[in-house]
Amino acid sequence: MNFLLALAAALLFAVSVPAGKVLLSYLKPLELSALCYLGSGLGLLAWRAVSGARSAEAPLDRKDLPYAAGFVLAGGVLAPLLLFSGLRFTASSSASMLLNFELVFTSLIAVAVFREHGGGRFWAAAALITAGGMALTWGGGGLNLGWGAALVLGASLMWGVDNNLTARVSAKDPVTLAIIKGLAGGLINAVLALYAYGALPQLKWAGAALLLGFFSYGVSLVLFILAMRGMGASRAGAFFGSYPFIGAALGVLLLGEPVTGRLLLAGGLMLAAFALLALERHAHAHLHEALEHEHAHTHGDAHHAHAHGAAPAGPHSHPHRHEPLEHEHPHLPDAHHRHRHG
Repeated sequence: MNFLLALAAALLFAVSVPAGKVLLSYLKPLELSALCYLGSGLGLLAWRAVSGARSAEAPLDRKDLPYAAGFVLAGGVLAPLLLFSGLRFTASSSASMLLNFELVFTSLIAVAVFREHGGGRFWAAAALITAGGMALTWGGGGLNLGWGAALVLGASLMWGVDNNLTARVSAKDPVTLAIIKGLAGGLINAVLALYAYGALPQLKWAGAALLLGFFSYGVSLVLFILAMRGMGASRAGAFFGSYPFIGAALGVLLLGEPVTGRLLLAGGLMLAAFALLALERHAHAHLHEALEHEHAHTHGDAHHAHAHGAAPAGPHSHPHRHEPLEHEHPHLPDAHHRHRHG
């Protein structure tokens, strides 16, 4: 099920929270960011070279390049730059709270710009997840507003843009997308780190950060892209938004951090949100307009009944055309169901 892919992505990314706390004793923030991105891109590139498996996924083509450039710029360059700039002017606790608005921005952009269906159940779940994330990070000093907060909110907005642009090409090979984002983001952050610090990190800690990046940034992103393919950016982002709670829970298990009332409250809010989303049933008569695109598919549904000279037995990819079709069935805002609602 697609929501399990999103939760698995959140779990892998959440591992970077307690592991990152340990590594920040030996690495500077920009170094850690650069190494995690590079570990993502280089690790997936090495996996693809070693596995030698021929992918059934669709390759990127020319019309996908603006989206790829956009998610690299928004998520790999501007978001980290805005975040680290904002941390100079605001407390880390305030920054953590403001980063929870990534889900809000992802959802608003998905619904308002890219025509994904929202609905009362979805917005209630998004509110519960956002409240759960803020419950984890709310400190006694409250929220510190100012230029620093504005910059951190800007980082959340850029990651929301990143999620939506990635969702637009989620039908293409997710490993290729993650390699592009990892290598581009890693190289840019590495240049920034060298400029800021003027020195290279210790080899053993750099290796640990590269390994962390492969799993928490690389494999996690591949799973998240697959979830967005089947659920759309808004709902996949909602399940992925559980990573602050998962990270806090891992801190309890791995670092011996205390179980607090805030942690229990956040867990209860997020479980309620997941129940709302997992039990969501959206069905109505809808019209599919003619569409031509390329993505991995089988012939097991009404959308992919086209003919082949010799039909492949399993998943395969090639350019194909969808003829206009009107029918009714339960669906989510995936690549075939981004129609308008009344």
